Amino acid sequence: MSFDHPVIAIVGAGAVGGYYGGRLAQHGHDVHFLLRGDYEAVRRNGLTVQSCDGDFRIPAGAVRAYDEPRRMPTADLVIVALKSTNNDQLDPLVRPLLKDDTAVLTLQNGLGNEDRLAELFGAGRVLGGMAFVCINRVGPGVIRHTDHGIIRIGEFADPSRRDRVDRIAVMFNASRVRCEVLDDLRFGRWQKLLWNIPFNGLGAALDLTTDRLVGSDEGLALVRQLMEEVRAAARADGVELPAELVDININNTLSMGPYKSSMQVDRQHGRAMEVEAILGEPLRRARSGGASTPILAALYRAAVVVDAGLQARGSARHL
Repeated sequence: MSFDHPVIAIVGAGAVGGYYGGRLAQHGHDVHFLLRGDYEAVRRNGLTVQSCDGDFRIPAGAVRAYDEPRRMPTADLVIVALKSTNNDQLDPLVRPLLKDDTAVLTLQNGLGNEDRLAELFGAGRVLGGMAFVCINRVGPGVIRHTDHGIIRIGEFADPSRRDRVDRIAVMFNASRVRCEVLDDLRFGRWQKLLWNIPFNGLGAALDLTTDRLVGSDEGLALVRQLMEEVRAAARADGVELPAELVDININNTLSMGPYKSSMQVDRQHGRAMEVEAILGEPLRRARSGGASTPILAALYRAAVVVDAGLQARGSARHL
């Protein structure tokens, strides 16, 4: 991977990919965005970000937008920000962008994404990252960033290999994106799931914003119970999450206001939800390791039912 003037490809330029790719482009990096539904709007109007850290816009004449990966240049760094529900498209979307030394960084939610990329393109290419950010796409080519924004990244195959991940972190930090390097990517994944499982899962099943989930004694108790089950699941997978992370995550959530998790937004828009990556794979690893997670199991089943209903309605609309 070249670090002098890297060519960066964003695969999945929705809220997450658009925001982080936009910050890199804003600070002079050579960023190329692969879009689908928003392609025409971005080509006409550019990319607009309304951010608590400062609004910015990449004008139509400056944004490098594509609707087909084979039209894009090969990249030094591919950042995958697709919803995990689209992982069946990873091969045709990513492979045309690869050179011999291209690095692939996934900023997707949940567990199993690095494993899939490694199967397809080789483990040595793969890095993983977690985006701790309150962000939504509010219109074609328009992203609203309301809180937080840090990302934590690490190597998938060889955590001791620091030169590549350190340089990527420097690039993000210089582009107004706080970025930390993880010594243990698996720890980082489970740490993110400590928030994602209760708030994405309950948001999807109950259609409630974060403030309503922690706004009653019953809701707060349920969130805490789920977080303790996530700690048990992580332990079964070989990761020990400190107990104090429960209160840290809850306190951070209290500052968000009425935030809609990504799975709640997908439910409201009738889109497939990331049920397997955020709930299903952690549950399977918990069971494999012998952990008891009855609330997580019930939440997973409820989310599967809701998701099946969304897909059935989507199919009916196309009849």
